[in-house]
Amino acid sequence: MPFDTSANEKHYSGFLRIALTVAACAATTALATPLLGYLDLANIVMLFLLTVLIVAVKLGRNAAILASVISVLCFDIFFVPPRFSLAVSNIQYLITFAVMLVTALTTTHFTSILRQRAQEAVQREQQTQALYQLAKQLAGALTVEQVVEITNRFVHSQLSASSVVLLPSADRKSLDVACTQANLPIETHLVHVSFESGKFVRSDEVRGMGYASLYFPLKAPMRIRGVLAVAFDEQPGEPSDESLSLLDALASLIAVALERLHYVDVAQDSEVKMLTERLRSSILSALSHDLRTPLTAMVGLADSLFLVKPALPPTALETAQALHEQAERLAALVGNLLDMARLNAGEVTLRREWQPLEEVVGASIKLLGNALAEHPVKVMLDNELPLLEFDAVLIERVLCNLLENAAKYAPAQTPIELHAKQTDSVVEVAVLDQGPGFPAHRRDELFNMFVRGQSESGKPGTGLGLAICKAIVEAHGGTIAADNRPEGGAQVCFTLPVGNPPSIEEEPA
Repeated sequence: MPFDTSANEKHYSGFLRIALTVAACAATTALATPLLGYLDLANIVMLFLLTVLIVAVKLGRNAAILASVISVLCFDIFFVPPRFSLAVSNIQYLITFAVMLVTALTTTHFTSILRQRAQEAVQREQQTQALYQLAKQLAGALTVEQVVEITNRFVHSQLSASSVVLLPSADRKSLDVACTQANLPIETHLVHVSFESGKFVRSDEVRGMGYASLYFPLKAPMRIRGVLAVAFDEQPGEPSDESLSLLDALASLIAVALERLHYVDVAQDSEVKMLTERLRSSILSALSHDLRTPLTAMVGLADSLFLVKPALPPTALETAQALHEQAERLAALVGNLLDMARLNAGEVTLRREWQPLEEVVGASIKLLGNALAEHPVKVMLDNELPLLEFDAVLIERVLCNLLENAAKYAPAQTPIELHAKQTDSVVEVAVLDQGPGFPAHRRDELFNMFVRGQSESGKPGTGLGLAICKAIVEAHGGTIAADNRPEGGAQVCFTLPVGNPPSIEEEPA
């Protein structure tokens, strides 16, 4: 039921209260008249004061004031000599009348205050109980639609008002009504002011035009989740402070419920992604193990054809060479798949050792061999690079993948550069080429599995090289990024933390 600050007084109409007041005073007069010979006038005054007190408790302030005046008149007419007239024989009775009237009015005042405080306590109890029930319902809501429905029902039943919940879009640049069935007109500018400032906004001007006039930001612990717009249906005056406080508490509960639903969705999405990655890694691992043995056998059989005596015809040897190259390529692909599966599953244990970076750089260039035959490699390392703690085999794999990619896409006879320098607490390693660069629209996806810089390129590859590099670098506590050079070409830069390298004592001459 809606909260009512004068519920008890509305049980009686104005005319009925007057009639009951007059009747109470008359009844007191009739009761005290037979007792006139037995009681002092001071005691009869107490009876009239008791009547005023009862009227104040039951009928309110105005009726009690009327009872005070009638009681003084009845006491003067029926009990003070000379009786049945307003004349007073003893001047002292005037003081009695004044004290009686002041006492009655004071009693009326304090009784009314206590009555009002009692009504306010009942109102606060009702509000607390209503908010408690609302909090229970919002805690059990599973969707945003349920939160909106519970909110609208609460605002309508408790405040006889209409409400709309507005939620921000994905880019937080616009706010949309959460329920399409809502027909309450809203003022868009006021909605954005409340959302951006995080403060309550009120406009009595738009109220007369049928728009929602109250806008409460839904402030959750982490961020503002939306705006609650409210319009009172049939309330001629201004909304009371109690109603505004109730709506402010309602907005806080809605914000907490929406934030809870948001993080539930985030947790579910993360769990689905984690399970998907785990399943994909399991499939890759299984396929890699099953394919590695036959591929190794194919490479061995292709090599054995060159040892056959007498030698095979040239065409047969060319076929054997092609078979050997394709089998090695497929074996490398399977190796990449297996490495990616292991890295994603977290099964790789880093064998960290303090060592110079230039040794791994030289080993990587030497390992590639023919892959870099058409590209001169320019290595530019700072002279005072510190020792780094890393797994030499895995970092060598990173450098090989980056150099091989650069050689694959850069035009023949163009140089490939490899830079390394210390910046603050990390060492930056960059591989630069003069090729076509990375597509701008796919730059954020380059380090995902099975994503290639040029998906339609005729160059061999599966899109696992950069993904493997990212997994290895991040396992070492570093970062990796890809970009295009201003003068043309691509560059991939990764970092390795410096840490606290051990000191090296110089040998005596």
